[in-house]
Amino acid sequence: VCSFIHSPKGFPKLKNDTFLRAARGEETEHTPVWCMRQAGRYLPEFRETRAAQDFFATCRSPKLCCELTLQPLRRFPLDAAIIFSDILVVPQALGMEVVMVPGKGPTFTEPLKEVEDLLKLRQKVDVTAELGYVFQAITLTRHSLEGRVPLIGFSGAPWTLMSYMIEGGGSTTMAKAKSWLYRHPEASHRLLRLLADVITDYLVGQVAAGAQALQLFESHAGHLGPDQFQDFALPYIRDIAQAVKSKLKEEALPLVPMIIFAKDAHYALHDLAHAGYEVIGLDWTIRPQEARAQTGKDVTLQGNLDPCALYAPKEKIGELVKKMLEGFGTQRYIANLGHGLYPDMSPEHVGAFVEAVHTHSRHINKH
Repeated sequence: VCSFIHSPKGFPKLKNDTFLRAARGEETEHTPVWCMRQAGRYLPEFRETRAAQDFFATCRSPKLCCELTLQPLRRFPLDAAIIFSDILVVPQALGMEVVMVPGKGPTFTEPLKEVEDLLKLRQKVDVTAELGYVFQAITLTRHSLEGRVPLIGFSGAPWTLMSYMIEGGGSTTMAKAKSWLYRHPEASHRLLRLLADVITDYLVGQVAAGAQALQLFESHAGHLGPDQFQDFALPYIRDIAQAVKSKLKEEALPLVPMIIFAKDAHYALHDLAHAGYEVIGLDWTIRPQEARAQTGKDVTLQGNLDPCALYAPKEKIGELVKKMLEGFGTQRYIANLGHGLYPDMSPEHVGAFVEAVHTHSRHINKH
């Protein structure tokens, strides 16, 4: 039960720090595992909790976010929790309206069309005023976890958020957003800088509220080629890591490990390995050995089982996990999927995945 405790200090002592140790590159007895979108519609209890609620109203309820974050941990021996929220709360904080349309997904009522539209955005965002509900959810969840596992906070990265703000929702080509990069490079940089500043404050606020690690989602990296990624994504990804770390130091907050997940950006793995993040998340389109070769020995890798592998029979899931662990090695590695869980996946198969990671990694470590 998620009952709100007002003092954000005095958090329960952490009992399982395997995920944090792996993130920092320390030795672990087993490979830690969590799943992107582990709090999701594939769980019947999630569908029940969410049933009557508007999606963003759920996001704004610390109690519900706490409950949804804890649900997968009641079922599976996961090594980390990730706060239930959405990356689009940041554009909302900038003053944009986003609604969840059934069957269509998140939709902006007035996407950015012209450069002049940037003037409609809040140029100075007080993250505590606009996103305090996320901070409350994190504090409440951190207490309610009772030290079971670490809690991960997150944000979308600037390019991914910019693409949503211009497209007005999902898109297969991102043509509108990419046309800005070619037609309005200066305005694009203004928007990306504004986003990077808000994201920095937002991530620092999450640590102050109790987040023990942070993940930055550059989910739309794959729509950019190497040159555009270099110009419009990477500099802001780097700046965020640097700015978050220096602000955490300034505010005497814990220096938590940071994860960058740039989906489909294999061309940038070497650069991402030197961007200031302790962990690099990988999608399923790259071989573990290649990812290791490109990122070197000083970062931890996270990923990268094809989510659709969970449709396979349970024995097959075990074989695929074993192969993945052999490819990455069991150390400096956090097992995960290469993207989020899909709504029609079987919870039992998710359980088989988690169990296989623990069993096979322990076995490999012993021998």
